[in-house]
Amino acid sequence: MVHHHAHGHSHAPKTHTRAFQIGIGLNIGFVIIEAWFGWITQSLALLADAGHNLSDVLGLLLAWGASYLARRPPSRTYTYGLRRSTILAALFNSMLLLLAVGGIAWEALRRLQNPTPVPGITLIWVAGVGVVINTLTALLFFSGGKQDLNIRGAFLHMAADALVSVGVVLAGAAMLLTGWLWFDPAISLVIVIVIVVGTWNLLRDALGLILDRVPKHIQPLAVRTLLKELPGVAQVHDLHIWAMSTTETALTAHLVMPAGCPGDAFLAQASEELHHHFDIDHATLQVETGDVQYPCRLESDYRV
Repeated sequence: MVHHHAHGHSHAPKTHTRAFQIGIGLNIGFVIIEAWFGWITQSLALLADAGHNLSDVLGLLLAWGASYLARRPPSRTYTYGLRRSTILAALFNSMLLLLAVGGIAWEALRRLQNPTPVPGITLIWVAGVGVVINTLTALLFFSGGKQDLNIRGAFLHMAADALVSVGVVLAGAAMLLTGWLWFDPAISLVIVIVIVVGTWNLLRDALGLILDRVPKHIQPLAVRTLLKELPGVAQVHDLHIWAMSTTETALTAHLVMPAGCPGDAFLAQASEELHHHFDIDHATLQVETGDVQYPCRLESDYRV
């Protein structure tokens, strides 16, 4: 039984430093303004949105810290480095948001029973500023969110905030036109629903990666087929695919090649094919000849 390793291209997660600096600075300033006006006007919608924006500042800090840690080199004790911290950040971000909206929902339900007068014009102006700030911040993370779950978490936070701020503007306009005080807590419940819907998918994806689920963009059967169709490969078993971080994927597999491994050129080709077709960055391939006297104990798909 011969062991060979084929390593793909490595591209550590980008830190998006400038985007995080701008986003955090803008949102800290807006949280202070929004919380102040929410306090003096007793607007739950503004206070709820300020609380959510504060959780987003913490979320952005988490995501930024994780993207930095992911670039640290491997050590003797952390042989993969700290890449998985980006997955943890996405998980903590989603849990932080769900905890925050639980408190908002509780207070909104209480306020529905006993509405408090709120100046609609203040809601409109303050939330209008929020629409601009949150939209600008979301755009900073738009491109990176397509490939990186950690950055997608930051983008979803800010995009949800922009939509929520639009809702608060509409609530203020509705109260000005109708005088219905229940619009303020009602829009807070809408905020909760928007956040939960957006956050649930992030939580599910982060949990999946923590549990070593195959990343969504990869079909295991397609990977197995590609490996089996390589020249000289008779069988593929013990195939495992998992996320090293929110941007990097690893693979291990046993290839049964009766004629033996053709050499490094074959391994380089296999690695390149995996990277090109599935964006798998770290491939480790074990080559076996299939000698019946030395069967692989991991041949069964149900054995790990």
